[in-house]
Amino acid sequence: MGNTKSSALSKELLEELKSNTKYTEAELCTWYQSFLKECPSGRISKQQFEGIYASFFPDADPTAYARHVFRSFDTNADGTLDFKEYIVALHLTSGGKTLQKLEWAFGLYDVDGNGTISKNEIQEIVRSIFNMIPADAQKKLPEDENTPEKRAEKIWTFFGKKENGKPHFINSHLVICCTFTRHKHFVDASFFGSLQIKSQRESSFRA
Repeated sequence: MGNTKSSALSKELLEELKSNTKYTEAELCTWYQSFLKECPSGRISKQQFEGIYASFFPDADPTAYARHVFRSFDTNADGTLDFKEYIVALHLTSGGKTLQKLEWAFGLYDVDGNGTISKNEIQEIVRSIFNMIPADAQKKLPEDENTPEKRAEKIWTFFGKKENGKPHFINSHLVICCTFTRHKHFVDASFFGSLQIKSQRESSFRA
């Protein structure tokens, strides 16, 4: 955890973020000041996160998906995102390595956090994604995936998980690649950079 309430980043956190993200020391310090301007407590609450998501999807209902995304980045499960979690999310969605993105996607679909993905979990995430797709756009989807149920079934079948009366699970970190690639625009750098929009109007720093 970072020193989220201080006006300056701790040396330890700064070095950790420099080592694990693409950002320079100057960029991280500027991001941190902007972060504190928007979140004086040093943390983003789930409600704030959902509100930001809602601004990106004014004609849809992103609440359920926003909660899942928040859960996936709230690594210590304390119900908030601190600066470290925020920067890791920004890095991952804007330029993280493919394997890192796939591991994140696996965590997103692993709703109960037990290390495997069930068909019900796929259905839950896909349903939340469909809630963000306007009705007109849904009508333009291919016939075999124009409903949450069809899309979830297609994913499940793709990975060879057939129903035979026994519960089946997906436990590879790589199996979500096709779904993540298809829907990655729902979680991108522009979203995680949105907290800085107001601050950018007051600063010459460009995220």
